[in-house]
Amino acid sequence: MSAPQHSRVIIIGSGPAGYTAAIYAARAMLEPVLIAGFDQGGQLMITTEVENYPGFAEPIQGPWLMEQMRLQAEHVGTKLVSDHIVEARLDRRPFTLVGDSGTTYTCDALIIATGAKAKWLGIPSEERFKGFGVSACATCDGFFFRGKKVIVVGGGNTAVEEALYLSNLASHVTLVHRRDTLRSERVLQERLRRQANVSVLFDHVIDEVLGTEGPLAVTGARVKNVNTGETRIIDAEGVFIAIGHAPASELFRGQITVKPSGYIAVEAGTTRTNLPGVFAAGDVADEVYRQAVTAAGLGCMAALEVEKFLLDAPALATEPV
Repeated sequence: MSAPQHSRVIIIGSGPAGYTAAIYAARAMLEPVLIAGFDQGGQLMITTEVENYPGFAEPIQGPWLMEQMRLQAEHVGTKLVSDHIVEARLDRRPFTLVGDSGTTYTCDALIIATGAKAKWLGIPSEERFKGFGVSACATCDGFFFRGKKVIVVGGGNTAVEEALYLSNLASHVTLVHRRDTLRSERVLQERLRRQANVSVLFDHVIDEVLGTEGPLAVTGARVKNVNTGETRIIDAEGVFIAIGHAPASELFRGQITVKPSGYIAVEAGTTRTNLPGVFAAGDVADEVYRQAVTAAGLGCMAALEVEKFLLDAPALATEPV
């Protein structure tokens, strides 16, 4: 086995948070290493049009934006590694990471920017229309459905908040929930009931997303009654899946503080975890906003905090944390 590859700072994750952290860390002459993981580019890689990222007058493609971030990070001196971390040992310094490739990496400071993934229904038609009418983010994509009929799937706070947001844009919102009551907070349910252009369909699930192939576009969904098995078709041009998100924090549980929701806990107003030298940025620590621009901002914060940590910390010898 080859000797561990040591860096002053390692960034895990290649979404907006990871790339922005890399850009700032590289400009601070910290010579960061960014380990990209399997899903390089994060959730923006399945977003066809991005209209709410500052600096672009016209909508841009999500994969293009992530490619530009990657190139910028490399241009300023970031070393990008195509590996996936399968083990993290944070009990002593330097921190140790093991890649799927078998390579061992060590670092004095670590930025966790592994993101979060939307939970999906897992049906083939959903996969076919992702980015072409099927979305997991109303804030990101709702603008494209102004004056159109949409469906929201779910029954918790996220689903009701998405439905409320879309009710201000769409002509009609149908909230489809598999149970006979919503699980969201009562105040949100009351707000939903006051929306004249929102209807709730209880005891139903999405059986199939319907649409056209040329070009790819959603035209509706076939829903199934969970009690009777009967099906019906709902006309809609957008289907928003709002059944929750799963932060990619599994590697670090038991080593740093993680909230019951799975998101990494950070000190308020910072990206600092409870473990000195370990920082968390982007959707892995943000269960509220989950936007590309907020993830990028948190990546910036993490890099600036890492720079200060490395300047203030004494010589980081091999020692228990």
